Amino acid sequence: MATEMINRKRKADDGEGGAKKKKRSKKARDDEGDLDVEAGLNRAFERMDGQLLADHIAQKVTRFGTDLSSVELSDLYISANAIKDTTSFQKPRNKDNLPEFLEEFSENPTKLAEAPKKNGSPHTLVVAGAGLRAADLVRSLRKFGTKNNSVAKLFAKHFKVEEQVSFLKKSRTGIAVGTPQRLIDLIENESLSLDSLKRIVVDASHIDQKKRGVVDMRETMMPLIKLLTRKELQDRYTAEEKHVDLIFY
Repeated sequence: MATEMINRKRKADDGEGGAKKKKRSKKARDDEGDLDVEAGLNRAFERMDGQLLADHIAQKVTRFGTDLSSVELSDLYISANAIKDTTSFQKPRNKDNLPEFLEEFSENPTKLAEAPKKNGSPHTLVVAGAGLRAADLVRSLRKFGTKNNSVAKLFAKHFKVEEQVSFLKKSRTGIAVGTPQRLIDLIENESLSLDSLKRIVVDASHIDQKKRGVVDMRETMMPLIKLLTRKELQDRYTAEEKHVDLIFY
């Protein structure tokens, strides 16, 4: 009798485990289907509203922040209300469509080609996962560049911090493109000002040949979330005064 009960329980457990395994397998297939390596895109971000993005980012932070306490993890949480919904954008989120994307989600698109009067104080920060990708985005955003509105290159590849500090101190820039840790460094040494900031655009959809994006690697995800949750930024995502749009491209 005991053996029979154990066997029945084992079959029940196997059935439940099999169902869970099938569910995980289906989710994995769905996730894989969103990864277009040829185009270099994770298309899942096209469908994510604020709540889905907040959940997705929270999962990544929990995954990579294993050395953090629960209090430290909570400090890195971004609410759904802080994220601008861009699911209405119908085109692929590649570098060529980024200018149109910015225009669609800017209150006054003509101002994208203008620079704030204060040097080193952009209205738009575009955050990429790697220097090469950031360089590609700079080229795609050249249409907004003018004599008095430089598109700033704020990433580590081929550029020293000292060169970028010098550039920011003497140049007006409307759009700055950078990698998370370099942007943090420039903010903390007070050469990159956030006073004029209107939007942060995270280049989330782009993936490399290994199917990894900026939120998929610890070395980029953790600096990214620390940048996005800086006190001087986080309060502005939901504020009316000096509001900053947080956008995932």
